[in-house]
Formats: sequence, structure tokens, C-alpha cells
Amino acid sequence: MKIGLVKEIKPEEHRVGLTPNGVSVLIARGHQVFVEQAAGVGSGFSDQLYRQAGATIVDAEQAWANDLVVKVKEPIEPEYSRLKQQIIFTYFHLAGVPRALTESLLGEGTTAVAYETLEDASGRLPLLAPMSAIAGNMSAQMGCHYLAKCNGGKGVMLGSVLGKRHGKVLVIGDGVVGSHAARTAFGLGANVVVAGIFPENAIRLQREISPEIDFIISEPIAIAEQVSTADLVIGAVLTPGARAAHVVTADMVRSMQPGSVIVDVSIDQGGCVETAHATTHTHPVFEKYGVLHYCVSNMPGAYPRTATLALTDATLPYLLELADQGLSALSNDQGFAKALNTHQGYITCKPVAAALSMLESYRSYPNQF
Repeated sequence: MKIGLVKEIKPEEHRVGLTPNGVSVLIARGHQVFVEQAAGVGSGFSDQLYRQAGATIVDAEQAWANDLVVKVKEPIEPEYSRLKQQIIFTYFHLAGVPRALTESLLGEGTTAVAYETLEDASGRLPLLAPMSAIAGNMSAQMGCHYLAKCNGGKGVMLGSVLGKRHGKVLVIGDGVVGSHAARTAFGLGANVVVAGIFPENAIRLQREISPEIDFIISEPIAIAEQVSTADLVIGAVLTPGARAAHVVTADMVRSMQPGSVIVDVSIDQGGCVETAHATTHTHPVFEKYGVLHYCVSNMPGAYPRTATLALTDATLPYLLELADQGLSALSNDQGFAKALNTHQGYITCKPVAAALSMLESYRSYPNQF
């Protein structure tokens, strides 16, 4: 198969969809790989490294004009004209990005295979997990940074001072993002409360991190009470494919002390905080009701080298199947089939169709490709 690896043009996005080593594995399997010039430079991978791996360096038009295109982030408006009837393998987050992208995918008959809705045999999300882990770690670090008075925060340190913990962090969500956020915040020395749905996760978190981690059931009254006294609130809510629910309301935000910080990691799916809207690494925060909001929609892009290595480790086995078998790979794996978001002019992921109020464009693909 002819595979194109394109350069990301989203602002401050320096990741790339494949390392040179990943490219060499594909080429060893008999595939051709066309890498857009400078696609990997932001992650520390030169064009020469891709050439040594066996790739051909091309311009953007040539990289997009292949059977299978590999990316990191969803196509943005300047890239819509590149969409054809190819397969694109990337993070799409269609429920949380402009509807115009979905309309363009449908109009061109593009096959969108989304990292974030692919499931493994256990029902987990293996291609979302590495970026979720990085974003979870970052959420506590960014919260700590913006709590500093010189950065607009209330002046509370998340840290242990002579054995006493300072600062309260509320993590809403106990999945990969939430677990990493809680571990990092606790490691900094903060007092940590995790809000989750399943009580058994309290045992897991207390075993893996510390018995000092507090756990509450995620329901509105309990969250409202915890939000009002938190120095940092981290939103880590996920419903695969769907728009995130607003579990933190505007009234809850109003109850927070001035200079408190919210990091909404769910923002790439629309955000779980009612007052949140997407920001960029260039302008990462805004203030609402006296509370700083950090809502960068591509948080792991801040650490592109680590993120690209982790992403390639996760995606390469599935990419090899897709390259070797085409869409037949999805027919042989129900979890892989859940990655299909658009195909032949239809939305094929029902949560996406529902989130965009486009159920009339939904079509299930249960049969063999």
C-alpha cells in the first residue's frame, strides 16, 4: 500500500504520526511510505532519518495523495481540500471539533479511522491511552504553574513543605487521564480527591498511588462541594466518540476562590466544564469568574518527542494490519471496527452522529468490507 505521512499544521503541534523506525517496519513489509518534507522535525526526526528508513520525501500534495494517510491530529480547515477517498488514520474527535470537518469527510467520501474510538479485546482504548497519560501528567503540572501568583493564580503551591501537604486538587474522572493526574498531583505533594463512577477504582487508586488519596462518587452534589474548596480542578471525563458531558457547571465555577485553576483535559471532546472553550499552546489560559481555565486541545503536543515515540508504539501494530489488509482488518477485529468514524459518505460511529445531530447521516457497517 502507498502510505503518506503528513506534517501537522495545527498551531503549536509538533508531533508526527510515525517515527523513522515505524516507517522502516512498514517498508520491510513491502509498503511504500511518502513523508512530507520536515514532517518529523518538531519531534526531532530529520528528513534524512526518514530517507535512511527507506521513505521518499515529498511535498504536502504528494503526501496526501496516497491510499492511506497517517496523521496525529484531525485535519483543520486549510487541509479540507486535501480530503479525497483515501483512508486517514489519526485522532479525529469529531464530536468536539467543527462540524465542517465531518461534512467535508462525508462530502469527499473519506474513510476516517479514528485512534480515539479503537478498542482492544478488553474494551480499553489503546491508542488514546498514551496521549491520555501524557495529558494527565501535564494537567497537574500546568495547574501548579498557573496557581503561582506571578502567573495569575491564587498563590497556592501544590507541594509538600517540611512534611505538610499544601493545595487541594480535585480530579474528575478515574480513567487513564485521571489516574495519571492524581499520581502526579500527589507526587508533587498536594492533597488529592478523585471523583469516579466505580467504587472499586478507589481501591485501585489507593493501592497504586497512596491510601491518602480520597475518592468520591461522581455525582452533582458531591462534585459541587469539592469544586468550591479546590485550588485546582482537573476535568478528565470521557465517553468514547461522544461529546463530553458538562459535569462542572458555571455555578460551580463561580463558587471557586479567585485565582483557582481549572484544567479541562476533555476539551478535545467539547469539554466537561461548562465555562471552558478550546485554547492553544500560544494562548493557553483565559479567566472566567476569577478562575483561570487551561483548555489546550492538543496538550501532548507540548512534548512531541515523548508523545511521538509513545504514539508510534501504540499505533504501529494496527497500522500494519491496515496497510497489509486494507479495511478488511476492521472486519476481522470488532474493536478495530469501532475506529471507523466515516465511510462512503456516511457517519459510522453513532455517538459522533448523535453529538453532531446528524443521525440521518449515520450508517452501521456490520458486514465484511
